[in-house]
Amino acid sequence: MSNESMLDVVPQIPLAQWTENATKWIQEKFAFVFEPLKTYFGDFMDYVSGDLLVEIPPVLFILIVAVIAFFVSGKKFGLAAFSIVGLWFVYNQGLWDALMSTVTLVLLASLLSVIVGVPIGILMSKSKIANTIFTPILDFMQTMPAFVYLIPAVAFFGIGMVPGVFASLIFATPPTVRFTNLGIRQVSKDLVEASDSFGSTGAQKLFKVELPMARSTIMAGINQTVMLALSMVVIASMIGAPGLGSQVLSSLQRASVGPGFVAGIGIVILAIIIDRITQNMNKDKE
Repeated sequence: MSNESMLDVVPQIPLAQWTENATKWIQEKFAFVFEPLKTYFGDFMDYVSGDLLVEIPPVLFILIVAVIAFFVSGKKFGLAAFSIVGLWFVYNQGLWDALMSTVTLVLLASLLSVIVGVPIGILMSKSKIANTIFTPILDFMQTMPAFVYLIPAVAFFGIGMVPGVFASLIFATPPTVRFTNLGIRQVSKDLVEASDSFGSTGAQKLFKVELPMARSTIMAGINQTVMLALSMVVIASMIGAPGLGSQVLSSLQRASVGPGFVAGIGIVILAIIIDRITQNMNKDKE
C-alpha cells in the first residue's frame, strides 16, 4: 500500500459541514438572543457614537481628555499637550465623527472584555478544573487569526458595529483573563494565610486581599485588552463597523495613499493616548 493510499484509509472528516450545521443550529435556537442584541445594542451604540459623543463640542472633548491625561500622568504636561495636539490634528483632518465611532467601539469592546474576562480569571485562579478547561480555549482564541472571528460575528449579528464589537470582544478578552489569573496566583501565601487566620470569608479574602494585591497585574492585562480592541478597528471595518478603520479600508480599496495614511495616523494617536493613560493609571495605583 503506497503512502498516499495509507493516508486515504480514513475518509475526509466533514469538519466544515459540521461547523456549518452547528452555526445554523445556534442561529435558529438562539435567534431570540441575537436579534434583540443586534437591534437594541446596535441602537445604543449608534446613539453613543452618533448622538452622545458627537454632540460634545470637540474643544470640550479635547480639554476633558487633556485634563485626564494631566492628572493621571502626575500633573505633567507632556501627555496632556500630546492629547491636545493629536486630537486637534484628527479634527483638522475632518475625521472627528470617525474618531468618535472608533472610541465607541474600542471602549464598549474593552468594557465587555473586562466584564467577561475578570470573573473568568478569578474562577481560573480558584479552580484547577476551570484552569484546565479555559487555558486551551484562551490559547485557541489567541492563536486564531483575527479575520476568522468576523465569520461568526457576521453569521450571528449581520454587518455593522455590533458584530465588530463581538469580534473585538473575542479577540481582546484573553489578556484580561490571563493577567487576572496570574495576578491572584502571585499574591503572597502569607497574606492569604493571615486573612484565613482572621476568619475572612472567601469574598472578603478576594475583594480585600487578593484583588487589591493583584490590581497592578490585572490593570496590565486590561491595558493589553484595550490595545487589542483598538487593533481590531481596521479588521472590523470589513464587516461594516464605522470609524477610522473604515477610512483606512476605503483608502485601501481606492489605492488612496494619503487619506489612508492620515486615518492611520489618527488610529496611532488614539492608541498612544489610551495606552499612556491606562499605563499611568496603573502606576498611580502602584
